[in-house]
Parts: sequence; structure tokens; C-alpha cells
Amino acid sequence: MEENLPVVVIGAGPVGLAAAAHLRERGLEPLVLEAGAGPAAAVAAWGHVRLFSPWRYDVDAAARRLLTRTGWAEPDPDALPTGADLVDRYLAPLAAALGDAVRHGARVVAVARDGADRTRSHDRADRPYLVRWTSGGMTHETRARAVLDASGTTGTPNPLGRSGLPALGEERVREHLAGPLPDVLGAGRARFAGRTTLVAGRGHSAANALLGLVELARDEPGTRVLWAIRGSSPRRLYGGGADDELPARGLLGTRLRDAVGSGAVELLTRVVIDRLEPVQGGVRVHGASAAGPLDLTVDTVVNATGFRPDLGLLREVRLDLDPVVEAPRALAPLIDPNLHSCGTVPAHGERELAHPDDGFYLVGAKAYGRAPTFLLATGYEQVRSVAAALAGDRAAADAVELALPGTGVCSSDLALAASADGTVAAAERALAFADPTGGGCCAVPSGPQPVTLGTAPAGDQPLTPRGRRRDR
Repeated sequence: MEENLPVVVIGAGPVGLAAAAHLRERGLEPLVLEAGAGPAAAVAAWGHVRLFSPWRYDVDAAARRLLTRTGWAEPDPDALPTGADLVDRYLAPLAAALGDAVRHGARVVAVARDGADRTRSHDRADRPYLVRWTSGGMTHETRARAVLDASGTTGTPNPLGRSGLPALGEERVREHLAGPLPDVLGAGRARFAGRTTLVAGRGHSAANALLGLVELARDEPGTRVLWAIRGSSPRRLYGGGADDELPARGLLGTRLRDAVGSGAVELLTRVVIDRLEPVQGGVRVHGASAAGPLDLTVDTVVNATGFRPDLGLLREVRLDLDPVVEAPRALAPLIDPNLHSCGTVPAHGERELAHPDDGFYLVGAKAYGRAPTFLLATGYEQVRSVAAALAGDRAAADAVELALPGTGVCSSDLALAASADGTVAAAERALAFADPTGGGCCAVPSGPQPVTLGTAPAGDQPLTPRGRRRDR
């Protein structure tokens, strides 16, 4: 394989740009292909959401070193950025510092070994990768010595129907699906004010949307909020109780529980959505619930049902994926959401991310497949290790570590208690870090998934990595 070929990075989000910074430090030429018109287009789409990982965990070390040489002013390490802050104050300057290594409006449509489909084994390892991408209506091909797919999962949300399949008619009502984190109180206000919204999902993306809708309803008469979950109870999300999965009740769970108790949110349990039908100005939802047959007409559906990786562009790459969670097989046991939350996933690197096709890696949120526990700092350590391996530094690639606090980095309370500039008052900080069980806030999933990521919203997942079904 020609040593002068670039390493192609798919996606210019936080992890993709961090990968480029590490590769450049190692003397390797990165080429970052980003489908969006600017850096981190997926993050920009939820720019109104505040992360609950403070800046100190959101900035990659190699990226910091590169930016420092440009005179970049690092934000307050203890403040919590919004998605827009992350793009404007960190990722856009980082993309600019990387210069021509980052190409926007470049959508990767296929990856393969040059001259070999996935069935060919002879001399396969000696062949470079062929990356096909489109830009401005033209199709291009780039040969690469290695490929890091950091494209995330936000483009492929889990469907609303049963069995992991779209509900009948789901595609026909696409215009009435708002995604997992609509800007209810900002740009999307007119869409929800005085209207009926159904929020589907039992994850923290759903909780964020519900609380925004409750606040909107206080000011906008006629705003109705429905919440559909597949399970029999939302207690896991509320927190608290000996039979609950979440040991420490936090602000988000308490506020949501109170909203349901007051009737501001109408809770529907054991919901199965079979069919979606477009009607004048809205959508009719057919299915079943604990109360019997389901037949609702709503203006908008917030589909906060989680995400799955898009593997279609990788059909010709030999991957070794866990059959349930669709993460690299060696990584899957480390990210089981029944055992780990965003702050308790152990450090891992190139060895856990490797596939049968040498030099190809899924990194960032896409490496986690359908698991919802990804943290930015974890992704940064992934790409540091991969860059070291590609540069031939095996010792550095294997020396993986992840320095996180025992509590706090995964707490949704941080974001809820933050002021407009992202700072958290001392009393509220103490509340956010408190855990009466002594288990730490990160002992189980305990915060809004989109802000643990800092890169992409995530919600409920239909299956655990080990195949046990989770209610949602």
C-alpha cells in the first residue's frame, strides 16, 4: 500500500476532527469528508441543547494543542456549552485550523478495497481503500491507506413501529415527525404552540422534549402534550425507589414526574404503534396501549426512539460486529447499557475497534452501534489510539486510559441547573453531584443522552447489547 495516501475520516464532528488532529500530529495526512455544509452539521442541528459534560471533557488534547498555536482562547473548563457553543467556539475554529484537510458538502456513499469486493481474499491486505463520495452533483473517488468512519448515527433514527421496523405509513408522514430534540421554545415554537404533540420514547431525549413542551404549554393555551412509552412505567427515567434501575432521583426525573402527576403530560403506557396515516394538517396514530386500542390524531410526533448505525455504505468492507448491538464485537460487552453508563464504560482503543479489514475503524458514536452510552472523551481516546496504531506506535496505541470524575460528568442535573452562560451555582452543583446510595451518578444511565454525547442525540434502544429487551 502506498504510504503517501491519506487517511480518510468520514464526518467532521467532534470525534472526526479530533481524529484529524491526532493523525496530523503523527505525521499522517488526514482527509475529512463532511456531508454537511459546515463542521459538525449534526451537532448544529441540536444547537439549542445544553451539554452536561463541561468544556474540560469536550475538548480533545491534540485538538487543543493545534488550536493553541492559532491563538485560540479556550472556554471556561467548568462551564457547560450548548451544541451551538461547541460548534462556534471549538469545532469551527478546529476545522479552520485543519484547513484543506476538511471538505464540506462531501457525502461518502461507499467504501471498499480498491479492486476487490468483500469476497476476494487474495492480496486484499495489500490493497488501499477506495472511498466514493459526492459533492456538488459530481461523484469522486479517493484512495486511502486507512478509513475512520466517524459519521455518527443521527441520520438513521430507530423507527416508530414494532419489531424494529417502520410503522405502516411512517414514510408518508415524515413531514410530521420532529426528530428527538426539536427546539420547542425557540425556532420550532410555532410548530408546537397551541397544538397537540405526541412524544414517543422513554429516554432522556424524550424527557427533554416533554419538559420543553410543558413550559411552552404554560404560555400557549391549547398546547397538549402526550407521552407514549412501550413499557408499563416511566419509573426508570424518574429515578428513585428500591425497584427502580436509577438509584438517584435528579432534577430531570423529578420535573417530569411532577408534570405527569399534574396532568400537564398525558402518559400512555404499553404503546405499540402499528400504522400512521396522514390527515389534514397532522397524523393519525393507530395501534394499541394499556388502555386498549390506540387511535389518536396529533399535529406532530417527536420520535425520540434512539438511533442505529447506517452500515449500507460499508457493504464491501469486512466488519466484525456484535450481532445484537452492531458495535465492534470486542467492544460490545464494554458498553452494555445494563452494566455501563456514559461515565463507567472502560477506556478502549484500537484493538477493540479493529475489524478483519485492517485499517478500517468505526469510531465515535457509530462505534457504539445501537448502545446509547457514548461520551465525547471516550471517542477522543479511541481516535488517539487508532492514530498511534496507524503510525506504528503499538505501545501508545495499547496504553489507553480515560480520566473521568466518579460523579457529575453524566448528570442531567448539571444542564438543568446551569445559568444562561453555562455556569452552575454552588448549591445546585452540590445537588447535581449528590447520590444518596453512594453509587455515583454514573452507576447507571442517568442523564440526557444527547448531551452525554455532545455529538448526537440518542434515546431509547429496543435491545441491550446482550440481547435482553429493554422497555421503552
